[in-house]
Amino acid sequence: MSKKTKKILKIVAASVAAVLLAVCIGIYALFHNEISTLRSLEKVNDYPLYTMDYQGDYGLDAFLEQGGASNDGELVSFVVKRLLKGLPIEINIPSLGCSTFTATTPDGDYLFGRNFDLDYSPAMLVRTKPDDGYESVSMVNLGFIGYGEEKLPDSLLSSITTLAGPYAPLDGINEKGLSIGVLLIPTEETNQDTDKTDITTTTAIRMILDRCATVEEAVALLEQYDMHSSANSCYHFHIADAQGNSVIVEYIDNEMKLVEPQGAYQAATNFLLTPGDYDFGHGQDRYEILTTELDAKNGVLSEKEAMELLKSASQKPHKTDSGSISSTQWSVVYNNTKRTATISMGRDYEQTFEISLFDEK
Repeated sequence: MSKKTKKILKIVAASVAAVLLAVCIGIYALFHNEISTLRSLEKVNDYPLYTMDYQGDYGLDAFLEQGGASNDGELVSFVVKRLLKGLPIEINIPSLGCSTFTATTPDGDYLFGRNFDLDYSPAMLVRTKPDDGYESVSMVNLGFIGYGEEKLPDSLLSSITTLAGPYAPLDGINEKGLSIGVLLIPTEETNQDTDKTDITTTTAIRMILDRCATVEEAVALLEQYDMHSSANSCYHFHIADAQGNSVIVEYIDNEMKLVEPQGAYQAATNFLLTPGDYDFGHGQDRYEILTTELDAKNGVLSEKEAMELLKSASQKPHKTDSGSISSTQWSVVYNNTKRTATISMGRDYEQTFEISLFDEK
């Protein structure tokens, strides 16, 4: 090979290397937040439970400016375009059980307890830090975004879909000590139809965690939007704050109803609590377990006792009407005062994952 040919090849190789470097720099510039987010994914429990710190803007303002979403399909369309750069995904929210309650510790901390009941559900605790909102952590059922026993986010490639996490929260707490959980009501789906911007079940939770410091603010926010429940079902929201306030937000005949606590605590399962002929559904047995213990303690429980109560109200594996095997997938005790969370996965109450969300503010 002549010297001239070698020189030409070196120039070509250098040019190719320069182009590849430029492409890599361009890709990193476009996707560095996504890459950083995926690299933060950590498996902290063998059930499993993962944690993830979401980096960058997940576009909540843009979502609302485009008109929000009146169904799961419209939400998926936005998530695919904004967060997944065109990678297809489905967000499926099936029938789910669940229990929630509020309590106060002997030291005066306000607690929010939550059981999430469904078939096998690997989970992810997502931390978000929006520039124009409150920092929060929220629990995501990875089964809703395509994961399961045969597929888990254990590599960079397989974890890409977890980027949809911010739009699939089911319960959580923010830096102001406001916590929220959603529970199924087996009645007609909610589809409010006015001239307000449309939101769905999980986007309502995302908005409340990002933008609300108190129960009052959360209710005022929900009143500004048309609610469209996911999965052709109906849900109610249990919301509590660091001042000890609590409310259950329900939708009956597409009208929002508020259920205030009647004593030192408030509890919810899977039937409507609005006064009237509405107490149908299921979960009355779990509701009785919660209220009996809370009555006996006048709503005062330590964090350990709160987790024990979640254990008492948890569901053992059983076959549902659809043929699936359902049980309590996770239990969380949120301390709204200290802004902490203690998580049990798969009814393993001997091993819990504890996280201190925020420094005292």
